[in-house]
Amino acid sequence: MLTRRTLLSAAALLGATVVQAAPPAAGGYKTITWDALVPKDWNPNDLFKDAPPASLQDDDPRAKDMLAKLREAWDNAPANASMDNTQVRLPGYLVPLEEANGQVSEFLLVPYFGACIHTPPPPANQIVHVLPRTPAGKFKAMDTVWVRGTLRVTRNASAMGTSGYRIDAVAVDKYMPSDADKAR
Repeated sequence: MLTRRTLLSAAALLGATVVQAAPPAAGGYKTITWDALVPKDWNPNDLFKDAPPASLQDDDPRAKDMLAKLREAWDNAPANASMDNTQVRLPGYLVPLEEANGQVSEFLLVPYFGACIHTPPPPANQIVHVLPRTPAGKFKAMDTVWVRGTLRVTRNASAMGTSGYRIDAVAVDKYMPSDADKAR
């Protein structure tokens, strides 16, 4: 059931980035933050200018309509074209798509805990579809990882959300908070 709380949660999560990175990284990979994936001129909050979500009740048909518009806008959120074909290092939370025998061969990388699993998916420009060169072992849903590889602007729809990017990953490593501190 679509509720005002769901709508407010979805709106609040837009800018939430729990895992942050710091520039630059060794090995020719540029450490980026999630903000780098959002075009500077894109503002999804414009959807709420006519009817702020807090003013709607759960049974208001406008709430359902607004949530549907928000989901459509987020699924079609524009990517930052200048990031295409860039060698990057990005931290995030792992959402498995394909796994077998303890090995994750395909996953989504998201900026905050619970995205795509416990909350609505973030905008497409905040979801990265990751295809590791070799399956990543010993990881489970919502583990925090560093992904290193070539970032591509390409849309992919999955049961867990629509991604606006793909990384052909050469490495998937456990995230250690001290890694970000060392890069500063």
